[in-house]
Amino acid sequence: MTQASYGQFCPVALAAEVLCTRWTVLLLRELVAGSTRFNDLRRGVPLMSPALLVKRLRDLEKAGIVRRVASRTEPGILEYQLTPAGRDIKPVVEAIGIWGQRWFEADVSLQHLDPSLLMWDMHRNLDPSPLPPRRCVIRFLYPELSAARRKWWLIIEPGAEVDLCSVDPGFDVDLYVTADLRTMTAVWLGLTTVRKAMSEGKLLLTGDRQLASHMQTWLGLSSFAAEKKLVSA
Repeated sequence: MTQASYGQFCPVALAAEVLCTRWTVLLLRELVAGSTRFNDLRRGVPLMSPALLVKRLRDLEKAGIVRRVASRTEPGILEYQLTPAGRDIKPVVEAIGIWGQRWFEADVSLQHLDPSLLMWDMHRNLDPSPLPPRRCVIRFLYPELSAARRKWWLIIEPGAEVDLCSVDPGFDVDLYVTADLRTMTAVWLGLTTVRKAMSEGKLLLTGDRQLASHMQTWLGLSSFAAEKKLVSA
């Protein structure tokens, strides 16, 4: 990697030389979560410059953690896959997330709000099992945000991947979800619930009653939402 060596034989030091450069752990989080294409990785780390993303991917490739392979579904497209060494990092990344969920106060978690990252996480963690076996379109509205960041659509087709759009896809909407970004992020992180947010007037659901009544289930929630805070909220 590019940073200077710690000059120690300790495995912690050797691992830190690879993993502790800026953005590397977040990039590994995206790879562990299943993102394989450059543009998808960018959506998971939206504040990371494309040039730095390229550099970090090359560093991880050189370290034997990722490899570039040709897409099986789209000729000419390269994907980044974790090697056995990369897959072995998954519990490390998860342990860091669990520690952060437990030991950082809720207010700290909610200081860094990002609708694109929130919606990206939602789209890949969504659980379609409670949804009817047809196309379901769910629109999220964050009224306090600028026009360009305010509206998002989740499109769930039976047997297909969930699509995320920031531009109106032109389909009829089954459920309208209106909330401020802080509230929706708190629900996603398991810091509150859909029912509580609705009772407090912070979350409004309009449209299909079945979709609305099962939102807590199909939303999926963050991978770390089940972890309880061990500091005062």
